[in-house]
Amino acid sequence: MDRVSGQGRPSRYTRSFGGMTGALIVTVLFVIAFVAWRGLFRTDTDDTPQPVEWQESVELADQAGLEVVRPRELPAGWTATSVELKAGDDPRWGLGVLTDEGDFVGIRQQDTSVDALVELYVDEKAEAGDDATVPSEITDTWQTWSDDGGDHGFSTEVGDEAVLVYGSAPVEDIETYLGLLTQ
Repeated sequence: MDRVSGQGRPSRYTRSFGGMTGALIVTVLFVIAFVAWRGLFRTDTDDTPQPVEWQESVELADQAGLEVVRPRELPAGWTATSVELKAGDDPRWGLGVLTDEGDFVGIRQQDTSVDALVELYVDEKAEAGDDATVPSEITDTWQTWSDDGGDHGFSTEVGDEAVLVYGSAPVEDIETYLGLLTQ
């Protein structure tokens, strides 16, 4: 055989199924040990929602000539956690809030149908309920929605835009929020 090219010669180490299995076991044990070691020295992550300054978005909307439906203020202990404001050809407004119990309430305002907002934010199979009377500066009569998962929604139209207040919060909390709405 040719000593330079090594053709026809076996490799310098033996490859066997047992050797491969042993290497795999050692690798898995190393990964498990590394994850356990890292877990010992890792500090707990803070998953507390970060509040957002939603009033700044309202001011920007006012400056852009958009009349967004928003709360005058949030109830004590409630925290705004997300805000969306988009002007232009497809203006939209959204505000996500957590109640003092950690339940979600959101508001969406957009130039689309109420049904489209309900399908997107409550459930594709949300069922319309009876109208609810909840006094607010926007309207006193709200169409109600609910799904099998316990989400609720209240909708109305303001001009050409649909407004939906929705969430997993108890209906009483959502109704409290509705009473704070202004434009």
